[in-house]
Amino acid sequence: MIRTGLLGGSFNPAHRGHRGISARAIAALGLDEMWWLVSPGNPLKDPADMAPLAARFASARRAARGLPIRVTAIERELGSPYTAQTVVALARRYPNRRFVWIMGEDNLAQFHRWRDWRRIARTVPIAVVTRPGYDGLARAARAMGWLRRSVRSAAGARDWTDWSVPALVFLRLPPDPISATGLRAASPRWHESPQYSFKPKSLRDGVTRKAIG
Repeated sequence: MIRTGLLGGSFNPAHRGHRGISARAIAALGLDEMWWLVSPGNPLKDPADMAPLAARFASARRAARGLPIRVTAIERELGSPYTAQTVVALARRYPNRRFVWIMGEDNLAQFHRWRDWRRIARTVPIAVVTRPGYDGLARAARAMGWLRRSVRSAAGARDWTDWSVPALVFLRLPPDPISATGLRAASPRWHESPQYSFKPKSLRDGVTRKAIG
């Protein structure tokens, strides 16, 4: 079994925070690799604020360099705008892999708003990464009322493949205050920068190997 972490997001743009979280989660969970799932569109976010998929994908590939990370837009192919559909489809398509969902405390605080969030928790273990200012909100989150009995010790995080789901573990990793929101505020047209320009045929999905664009 290939131990694979899943980090979903808009990556609008990807940044050092995504990279740092991924590197430390790979070590803490003993992962073979991480997949960054670049969302074609987040149902909880304003589409007008979203850079084109190709630019977000390019920023993620740039940020992931040198790490065992595959950048993928496979949700577009799966036709699954919701995480619950994605994790079920991936588990069926890749039976030789064991998946764990990685998310920040900010997402745990609103997890109850995700479509079929209980189905997500019943499909894959969840690792929650600390985010500055969100500890109280995450612990008091509506979803935690259901998940509280499923919390596992961080000391045994590398044993996540042996856990029965639902299972949730908190990873206390060094915080990084950088955010995509802050980067967009500083540079609203970030995706027009030359560093994110590309030739359509050269930008390929890290999982499916299909062209992006």
